[in-house]
Amino acid sequence: MSRDMPKDPSGKPMWYGRRRTHKLRPGRQRLVDDLLPRLLIADPAKDAPITLDPGFGPPDRELRLEIGFGAGEHLSGEAAASPNVDFIGCEPFINGVAALLADVERLDLKNIRVFDDDVRLLLGRLPENTVSVVYILFPDPWPKARHNRRRIFQYETLDMLARIARDGALLQFASDHMDYAAWALAEVRRHPDWVWTARGPADWRNPPEGWVSTRYEAKAVRKGDKPAYLAFRRRARGQAG
Repeated sequence: MSRDMPKDPSGKPMWYGRRRTHKLRPGRQRLVDDLLPRLLIADPAKDAPITLDPGFGPPDRELRLEIGFGAGEHLSGEAAASPNVDFIGCEPFINGVAALLADVERLDLKNIRVFDDDVRLLLGRLPENTVSVVYILFPDPWPKARHNRRRIFQYETLDMLARIARDGALLQFASDHMDYAAWALAEVRRHPDWVWTARGPADWRNPPEGWVSTRYEAKAVRKGDKPAYLAFRRRARGQAG
């Protein structure tokens, strides 16, 4: 069922969108220059596996992954609330990375690492069966039909996430774009490794308990939009779909 992802002439996955908007303020630029290198998971060489820092992530600590963390409010909020859990945040937008770094410094967070490029360059090289929770929250919906293949939530992404996810791992997806929410459900329903966990309407109309909101989410709610909160569970390996 897998389809090829768009790739550039070098063979890397095609990245769509801007990498920055405005020039960083001096304080944010300092964080990018000084703090980011200490937290950065560098783009690995082709086919080279990622080796996590000693003491970061499995086998001793739980590892969670946020794809497209925006300005980092959810990621830093989760990391602050769960200091014994480690987090990898992926975001190619440098202004968003700088905003997260400001939170990391302000809250003195020790349990965050950053990948500042297309997450698909990372997923194939993370260790198998290590991630317990994946967040994909309010991603770009690419609403025009001809752009749908640019969406991060694809069957192929689910393949890569299934490899690194532990049995029973949770994939949390949220969007205020109902066509994208329907797309996500359709992709999961045809994938053998993931199952939708909802038991009733409240499970997708309301955020999970302890939810850390984002500025984009708050803006959507102020506009009167009603986000959908979808949770998917990684089936146990060997379990029939």
